[in-house]
Amino acid sequence: MNEILEKIEKASRSFLNDVVKSLVELLEIPAVNPSAGGRGEARRAEKLENILRDFNLDRLFRVDAPDERVEEGIRPNIIGVIYGEDKNKTLWLVAHIDTVPEGDINLWETNPFKPVLKNGKIYARGAEDNGQAIASILLTVKILKHLNLTPRYNLGLVFASDEEAGSKYGLQYLVEKGVFKEGDEAVVLDYGAPDGSQIEVAEKHLLWLKFTVYGVQAHAAFPHEGVNAHRIGVRLISTLDQLLHEKFNIVDHIFIPPISTFEPTKKETNVDNVNTVPGRDVFYFDCRVLPSYRLEDIIETVNTVCRSFESMYNVKIDVEESLKWSSPPPTPPESPIVKKLSEAIKLSKNVEAKIIGIGGGTCAAFFRAKNIPAVVWSTLDRMAHKPNEYCKIENIRGDAEVLTLLSLIS
Repeated sequence: MNEILEKIEKASRSFLNDVVKSLVELLEIPAVNPSAGGRGEARRAEKLENILRDFNLDRLFRVDAPDERVEEGIRPNIIGVIYGEDKNKTLWLVAHIDTVPEGDINLWETNPFKPVLKNGKIYARGAEDNGQAIASILLTVKILKHLNLTPRYNLGLVFASDEEAGSKYGLQYLVEKGVFKEGDEAVVLDYGAPDGSQIEVAEKHLLWLKFTVYGVQAHAAFPHEGVNAHRIGVRLISTLDQLLHEKFNIVDHIFIPPISTFEPTKKETNVDNVNTVPGRDVFYFDCRVLPSYRLEDIIETVNTVCRSFESMYNVKIDVEESLKWSSPPPTPPESPIVKKLSEAIKLSKNVEAKIIGIGGGTCAAFFRAKNIPAVVWSTLDRMAHKPNEYCKIENIRGDAEVLTLLSLIS
């Protein structure tokens, strides 16, 4: 095993610069999810598909999901396969192409869509989430091809759209189209610890709620003639924040964090001028709920509070479920994919793996819902969605070495 480890490491170092160059070219093409106002992944996917054509894969194809919101009318999902010794089973390596917007541009030290290489890092929006994963998969393929290694099972590559907005046009669409089958396994490269030790096997329920408070618009000099929807919205946010955390307070230490979370996040513009009392206020909650609770109980609690506010303040409040996902059963810690990945991490990084659960929302949930054992793993500094997002070039190489080993383990 030491001999193959040395060969893998030597090959990974040889091809690292080539892969970094490809990643920079991809990051230069914005792929902001249309749900966040972007134009989608089509241009970046075209570039990635052109890169993959030179990899001599046994299969390379796309599964496009229709989406009239984007100029191209489709959301692309790229699939590649290297045939293994056993062609009846596939180990899928999964990354996503889309990104979130840059956020407050004033918090960035560099242009988020002009990648910068500095001190062993690549700075750009999407560099870590999920460009690093794309690069690690590309490097894994280069290592296998260069060393003429045949994976134990088919090695499937998935570069999916729409992960940042629920995967309706990405992994969920691929599952519905029958791309994957029972007996397969999957590694989703979309969460991890800085030392590469954490293997995610479980996710919380995921619930996004949109609240619209309807009051009465008025001139701010005569507020008594209106009903300030913004004021009621602020009070509602505070009440829900406190009540939900107090009522649904079970602790489960396998998860990070070990509690259910209820976060007020997005806030829509209500009025454009200072001297108008808003007659409408819109805000959102992102809820990550431990599997021991039912999402229906959360929704019932929210609706009860809203009805109380309507009576108390003479307003109307609409609650919309923007996203609702009840997490499937976790991947068992004793399953082969967990054991094999733990072994590969130990051999390559000399790190003991830790089995954890997270807040939810990764592609792994769609695999688990189809009884396909899936884990989420990477070596990350957790810069996703932050200003000055970066990935460490060394993490690209280290993760590719782990994935190469994993593909060879029976």
